[in-house]
Amino acid sequence: MHREGILGRALFGKQSDISKICLLESGSLAANMDLEMRYLDSCKGHQIQPNAEVVSWFSKAKTEMTSCGGCHIVISLDHLQDTDLLPLIDVFMEIHSFDVDTIDVVHNSPHLLNLENLIDLMHAIGDKLHAVNLQDSSLGEEFLSNLSKREVCCKVFSFWSLQIQKLNIFGRFTQLHTLNLDFCTSVTGFHKDCFSGMPNLMRLSMCETRVANLWTTTAVLSKLPSLVELRFQKCLCRHDTGPCASLYSEKANLLVGEETGSVLPNYSSCKAVQSVSHGSAMHKVLDEVEEINEKELVFMCAQKQKSWNGSATFKKYVSHHCSPICYEKYYREYMIVCLPRLEVLDNLPVQEADKEVAKNVFSSHYENLPYGRQHKESVIAVLHQREMGKVSFYHPKSIKLKHSVSSRTGQHFFSRSLSAAKLGSSAWPLIQPVSKIGRLFKEEGIQLRPRQFEYNPSDPSLMAFGTLGGEIIITNHEGGKIVGYVPSTGVENSILGLCWLKKYPSKLIAGSDNGSLKLFDINCIPPKVPDFSFSYDAVTFADFEQLTSVHVNSMDDRLLVSGYTRNIALYDIGTGQRMELFRDLHREPINVAKFANHSPFLFATSSFDRDVKMWDLRETPVRPCYTVSSSRENVMVCFSPDDHYLLVSAVDNEVKQLLAGDGRIQMKFEIASTGSAHNYTRSYYMNGRDYVISGSCDEHVVRICCAQTGRRLRDVFLEDGNTGNSMYVQSLRGDPFRDFHLSVLAALTRSSSKCEIMKVNLLASIDQVKDHPYNQSVRPSYSLGG
Repeated sequence: MHREGILGRALFGKQSDISKICLLESGSLAANMDLEMRYLDSCKGHQIQPNAEVVSWFSKAKTEMTSCGGCHIVISLDHLQDTDLLPLIDVFMEIHSFDVDTIDVVHNSPHLLNLENLIDLMHAIGDKLHAVNLQDSSLGEEFLSNLSKREVCCKVFSFWSLQIQKLNIFGRFTQLHTLNLDFCTSVTGFHKDCFSGMPNLMRLSMCETRVANLWTTTAVLSKLPSLVELRFQKCLCRHDTGPCASLYSEKANLLVGEETGSVLPNYSSCKAVQSVSHGSAMHKVLDEVEEINEKELVFMCAQKQKSWNGSATFKKYVSHHCSPICYEKYYREYMIVCLPRLEVLDNLPVQEADKEVAKNVFSSHYENLPYGRQHKESVIAVLHQREMGKVSFYHPKSIKLKHSVSSRTGQHFFSRSLSAAKLGSSAWPLIQPVSKIGRLFKEEGIQLRPRQFEYNPSDPSLMAFGTLGGEIIITNHEGGKIVGYVPSTGVENSILGLCWLKKYPSKLIAGSDNGSLKLFDINCIPPKVPDFSFSYDAVTFADFEQLTSVHVNSMDDRLLVSGYTRNIALYDIGTGQRMELFRDLHREPINVAKFANHSPFLFATSSFDRDVKMWDLRETPVRPCYTVSSSRENVMVCFSPDDHYLLVSAVDNEVKQLLAGDGRIQMKFEIASTGSAHNYTRSYYMNGRDYVISGSCDEHVVRICCAQTGRRLRDVFLEDGNTGNSMYVQSLRGDPFRDFHLSVLAALTRSSSKCEIMKVNLLASIDQVKDHPYNQSVRPSYSLGG
């Protein structure tokens, strides 16, 4: 009998006297090099004192080899110093000469070993390496980068670190089948090619990470051809990613949230361990929490079950250690649809009935591609169809039959098709700063901190923004150049209101929080601070105290101003005189007042009294045309470009679309609230009135939804390109000239008040630009204005 075959049986636990015969056939243990002696010789060669712990490992290994012809070695790095690694590397370079079955490498201590030597050790062990468990909060991106450059043959890899924000494991790990990244609480997302070298990865666990983006997460995970078990939250009965048997029985009974199809995470259990931040202490506390809650789980599983027609039964699911991605309302259904090979998700088996339900939920709440397209197409194919005058055959169901053939071969149709093709090509949109404005005036010692911005209504390249310091800047955002600069008057103020005139697009009205109102002609503004005294050609209006917003009507003859008061002022733009002061239109301050885009008389007001009101200047604004109430304080209101709808945004993601004619609710967008009373939400239209973009000041995500169906198209998460820190949404606007383009006033949560205007191009991938650093910026604590 061949020695290899006999040892193969031993590896599967079939130990017998055959293994001893195997040793005799190989010339006994003496024919093999002695691990302990080899280690001592290597220490002598390196002039290093032998480590007693290592000697004991090899002594035990010798005993195991004597009894069964093979052994398993666990290398605990906690007992080693950097100098101990060198002789170990020498020993394991010849590990193939020993009857060693598998080797595990474990590291639980906070002290950091030499990364190069650590990786050399794992590489030296080669295909004998079974499991690597590195629980060291100090290990960071440098370690993963070095590890990815070397092919490591471990089968199981567990890693815990508090230093990594965007995960990037791009090397070849062809033997890896299980990856555990639980409690890496600094990880927020993945690089595009993360996991690209793991063709055999079957099990992945990322409990209590900060991963939140469904779109980029599924895009990365879909590249894992063997992934069948995934976990971002877990039940207490399983420490691995497999299905929990105690939750599974003969009849279908999955207790879920009342309004969702997804299993709801247990928030209290998650919060119980949020304050724990250190390795050994963390796991000790987690073990105690799980021991307590396991009794709770057994009790719940014994309770009366609730019937549900399906093919499987689950007792009550108690979720623990959830990542933020699990709080997305239809997280489970989205994952099941986008990762069709999954067999287990969050310790719950995925069955055929689950897949059918998931497809229905997905089609009801998400848009896979823009404008309801059902299938991805290449840009080249769409261009070819346009050239040949043919209707696309890839998505016939997305085109209503009532549409004529000409409407399906026109420019608008093909523009949408191109958008769908480009948007479907990458989950990572191109995000760039408008300009490195913090450096443009470095020589003058000026630090620009944007607070408000507006696209020019007729020139696609121009944008105006006002700063926290009171400056006004006109920039060519396509070329990153400043074409006009108005310095602050010297009085401490912030620009909260900006509005271009429509018929005279070279003119701009700016309002400050100190109440000042001025109209500028940008043709008369120099591009930088002049070296001499310069008189700016500006029309000054009467002050409006506590100003928060300004807006001009469609005729460019009336200016509407609101502020942190219950009053609205109406100005004559031609003369600069205040015409009317409408008092007490609301019970609380009016944050925003907006004219309709086509009627010079209609305007809407949004107030912290939770009411939105429509007014008509042709009637004295004593009684509104109608009033619509929100459940929270209103922050923003705006008309759709065609004035058919009003888009209303209230605190903490309460967003709805009203029929402008009578105020009836046409659409209520399903955006999860955070529970914060200071999470000020703003929403605007994009692509005309086709899509709605929404962001909030306590969140670092812009949500994009179809305005007619409410289905979510994409979430865009904002990060600082230099630090990787999350950037929060202060304000945002859809580009009026380019489909699926928008800009966001974004900021970080730091003590300073630097901000940046970020341009988001959903039709371009981040791969198309080699260098795309973002300027560091922070979020100021402002809530007023649009």
